[in-house]
Amino acid sequence: MTTHSSNAADLEEILQPIPEHRRTTSVWGQFWIWSGANVAPINWILGALGINLGLSLADTIAVLVIGNLVGMLGFGAFVLLGQRTGVTGMVLSRAAFGRHGAYLPAAIQAALAVGWCAVNTWIILDLVMALFGKIGWVDPAAENFWWRLSTAAFIMTIQVVICYMGYRAIAAFEKWTVPPTVLVLVAMSLVAWTQFHIDWSYAGPAGKVLTGMPRLAAMSGVMTAIGIGWGIGWFTYAPDYSRFVCKSVPKLRLYLASTLGQFIPVVWLGVLGATLATKSGSADPGALIVDNFGVLAIPVLALVIHGPIATNIINLYTFGVAAQAMDIKVSRRKLSILVGVFAMVAVVFFMKQKNFAHALDAWLISIVAWVATWGGIMAVHFFVFERRTTSFEFLFEGPDSRHMRRFNPAALVAFFGGLACTYLFMFGIIPLFQGPIATAMGGVDLSWLAGTVSAAGLYYLLGGKYARSQERAMAGHRHAFQAVSQ
Repeated sequence: MTTHSSNAADLEEILQPIPEHRRTTSVWGQFWIWSGANVAPINWILGALGINLGLSLADTIAVLVIGNLVGMLGFGAFVLLGQRTGVTGMVLSRAAFGRHGAYLPAAIQAALAVGWCAVNTWIILDLVMALFGKIGWVDPAAENFWWRLSTAAFIMTIQVVICYMGYRAIAAFEKWTVPPTVLVLVAMSLVAWTQFHIDWSYAGPAGKVLTGMPRLAAMSGVMTAIGIGWGIGWFTYAPDYSRFVCKSVPKLRLYLASTLGQFIPVVWLGVLGATLATKSGSADPGALIVDNFGVLAIPVLALVIHGPIATNIINLYTFGVAAQAMDIKVSRRKLSILVGVFAMVAVVFFMKQKNFAHALDAWLISIVAWVATWGGIMAVHFFVFERRTTSFEFLFEGPDSRHMRRFNPAALVAFFGGLACTYLFMFGIIPLFQGPIATAMGGVDLSWLAGTVSAAGLYYLLGGKYARSQERAMAGHRHAFQAVSQ
């Protein structure tokens, strides 16, 4: 197996392409990275969201399985794009959006990475405080602000230290900590499904079983949150990690390792959360664990807490490379510390949110809205316009690059047009995220589909001329380079 040398680590710090001879030939690192990112409490919370919205257990499980099958298909394509190019997701944006136009998606990605880190840490705080209350350390009815803040700071420090050390530390952390965590969760699931008398025929709240359009609307909302929308949410992250995999590694092997690493824990934990929620209808993380497992959850928590940390180190790392893609002249290690501070501020904000389901739904809706449009544009650019391109070093040229325009109007029009269509078909829990077309359809949420198709269609119609002019510029550059070499 090829390993990363210290020189590769230096390239990682200054955001340069990872040469083929410094990449790995193993796909297990990808499997454990994506598994670790999803063996997290947020996925059983999102599974419980379907029950919380009034769906039956069968409907919730169907949405989880079918939605993630579709979502992971797209995710796998962006994993392969990272292997093919050796370039991070936000640097890849330069090809479609232009050298300066790519600052827009990079800035959004950096902000969302901070938000995700805060959300995942916030969920841990609910779990920890609920358990502390169970054993008498705190009053679970009190705010416990300083307990929460100190716990968050401790967890954030661990995450920042791992991220500071870089990709190799992240991969090693996932490799050695995910397997024992999985074993604990297997035991946890067996206890839940054999001892708690789960009602596998649960049809919804008594006297309020959803049928017709309300049922379809609730299913589409869950599909956006943790079905297809969940896979879409990882599009922007995928190339950041698969760029470390050799091109000689069979595409099918890398594709399966990455997508199964996502699919298995998301569906598994989603089903666990949904089954637990049938007992109370709650989507609150503390209630789901403490009310069902009680003091038995204490030894489980030590390893379950690994999941959010594993997710957050990916978010922290991606923040760093996204910031560098905006030409921020700060080392990735220093950015790791900076994002930890930003995330702590965001944690305090989330701690003030009273309605868990509403806050989480609003957050997830905002993610799908932009990633779906970005994904549609990037898919057209790299799998249609530049499907034959093999060299991508030009993407690392400075802001004064002669081979990339500063802005690509076609991509920007497609992006904002896609966002508008996404909003029209969006139906979140809070009124702010309820678009007119989705409202007219009775609350059916097709935002992810509208955003992807509209952005891709607009870019296909408008972006061909830009792609051809860039291809001619690069052909001239390669010809000049060969002439000098001879």
